[in-house]
Amino acid sequence: MAAGLFEGQYVWHPAADDRRLASVCVDVRAGRYLSAREALEETRADFGLRAHRSLVVASEAADSDLAERWLAEEPSPEAALLWARVAVLRALRAADTKDGRAEVLERIALTACERAAAMIPADPTPWAAKLSMARLHDLREPAPQGLLTAPPGPWRLFSHILRLDPWHREGHHRFLAFFFTRHGGSVNAAWDVAAFLSQRAPASSPLRLLPLVALVESYNPSQLLVDRTWEQPQWRSTALAIYQNWLPEVPGYRFTPVLDLSYLAHALFMSQREFEARAVFTAMGPYACRMPWSVFGEPEEQLSRARRTCGMPVPGAA
Repeated sequence: MAAGLFEGQYVWHPAADDRRLASVCVDVRAGRYLSAREALEETRADFGLRAHRSLVVASEAADSDLAERWLAEEPSPEAALLWARVAVLRALRAADTKDGRAEVLERIALTACERAAAMIPADPTPWAAKLSMARLHDLREPAPQGLLTAPPGPWRLFSHILRLDPWHREGHHRFLAFFFTRHGGSVNAAWDVAAFLSQRAPASSPLRLLPLVALVESYNPSQLLVDRTWEQPQWRSTALAIYQNWLPEVPGYRFTPVLDLSYLAHALFMSQREFEARAVFTAMGPYACRMPWSVFGEPEEQLSRARRTCGMPVPGAA
C-alpha cells in the first residue's frame, strides 16, 4: 500500500493508511465493536496484520469497558483476542506505575492470553502479547548455542511463537525488548540477541532492522561522539542493506509500516546518507510515530530536522 502524499502536516495515528483500522478506532471510541470484529476476522490468515490491528484497537479500548462487553455478549476468537490485548496493556501499565493491582492484573492478562490462544491455536498473536509480560516475572531460561553472551530469557515462549510463525515481527520485537537495560537487561545482551535474530531472517525481512532498534535503545547522550556511531561502517552497511533489500517490499504491504520505516530513515540520516533517507521519508508519506525520534528529543522537532536536512517538506514551512 503506497503512503499518501505529504500535505503539510504529520499524521501520528498508529492506524496510518489502514483506512479500515482508522474507522474501527472511531467506532471503538464511541463504544461500538462490530467493525472491530469484521476487521480482525479478515486477518486470520495474515498474522502480521492481525498483530498490528489488534494492538492498535486495544490501545483505543484499554480505558473503556468495550473489550469486556464484547466478550460477554459475543465470546468469539476476535473478542477473546482483544480482551487479551487490553488486559496485557493494563497489566504492563500497572507494573510500570507501581500500581498495587499489578499482580492481579497480570494474572488476569495471562488467563486472557491463554483463552485467546486456545480459541485459535495457530495464531501467534496471544503468545506475542504474553511475551511482552515476560519481563514482569523475569523469565530466565538458558539461551541456545550461537550467542556470544548467551543471555538467559523467555526462550521457550519465544520458540513457541517461532513454531507458529517463524518471522513474526511483533514476537521478535517483544523478545528483543526483554533484554533492554530498562527492563533489567544489558546493552551487550540486546545487541547479541538483535544480531542473532536478524541474521536468521531473510534479507528482505523487516526483522533485519532489529540491530538498529537495539542501537537506538542503547543511546547514551553523555558518551563522547555518540551521534557519530551510525557513521561507523558496520551500522552504515546495515542500514544500506535494509534500504536495498527491504524497502522495495514496502509498496506491497497492506499498510505503511511507519515504525520500521522511521528506524530506517533515522539510521540513514544519522549515517549521512541523505539520498537514501529521502526515499524512505517518501515511502512514509505524511505518517509519523514517536520512535525513534523521541529518544533524541521532542519527536516532531527531531523528525522535521531530519526531513529538512534531506530536502523534504516539513510542517509550517513556507
